[in-house]
Amino acid sequence: MTDKTLTISGFTLRATDALILFTLAFFSALALLFHGSVEGWWMLVLKNLGAAIGYLVVVWLSDRATGKFLRFFLRVAAVTLTYAYLFGAVDKLQLILHGEWLDAYVLDAEQYIFGVQPTLWIQQFTSRPLTEWMMFAYVIYVPLYPVLCGIIYYKHGDVAMEDYFFTLGFTNILCDIGFILFPVAGPIAAIGHLYTIPLDGYIFTYFGELMRSQLHYIGGTIPSPHAAAATIMWIMAYRYDRRWFYILIPVILSLYVSTFYGRYHYVTDAVVGVAVAFLALALVPFIIKWWDRLSLRQPSPAKAR
Repeated sequence: MTDKTLTISGFTLRATDALILFTLAFFSALALLFHGSVEGWWMLVLKNLGAAIGYLVVVWLSDRATGKFLRFFLRVAAVTLTYAYLFGAVDKLQLILHGEWLDAYVLDAEQYIFGVQPTLWIQQFTSRPLTEWMMFAYVIYVPLYPVLCGIIYYKHGDVAMEDYFFTLGFTNILCDIGFILFPVAGPIAAIGHLYTIPLDGYIFTYFGELMRSQLHYIGGTIPSPHAAAATIMWIMAYRYDRRWFYILIPVILSLYVSTFYGRYHYVTDAVVGVAVAFLALALVPFIIKWWDRLSLRQPSPAKAR
């Protein structure tokens, strides 16, 4: 990763900051360009602008915080909450190219490959303990996001944390773009009436269903952001704290399965999500080299005066 920054109008921007601001601008441009197909497009543009301003304010506060924990907390809050916002912001943009959901192609492909619909076939193994474990694996992804970041930060410092942030963010944004390029409504929306066995469990099942009802929307399916981001977190654990890589083996592998066991995704979504994670890992070094070259071109403070 890099510690190079750009200073624009008094704001010092890291590569992660530039990625977030570019994506907000890109989504706003899509809303304007396809405004006829985007419900409430003007509100989306205003929300994106507000998110950008709020993000810059918190980043500015983080850079000026004196305590290590406060600086870390503000940085994590700014980045993770904005990534979450971007996931929601792409909702209204999903159908701008195709104008319809493409689940039929995924369903036909999986039927051809497996001879069954995997999310329906797996119902025969449903049980309360298994559902609870799968929902645990699915839900634990949320707190794991900042916890693993904290471990990396306190053991390896800012540059390692930014490596984690940027790679995760780039992966999530590739997923967001995937929602637009190949919009898929998801199993519950497309074939929900075919499920015959309820997903009963305990506390983590409750939280998993809460996520489904309160945080998810129709679409946001392929690539699976859960599978993609979990893969990046697992690789980052291998890179910066090998012990956590091994601890997370059963959790991450179960998370992959939980995406379609829990009827959040098709099997295809999880496979493509993992592939997108490795694509991001391959592209990030080239993007960072470009960022380093760009940062070196900015005039020094002395020359600017």
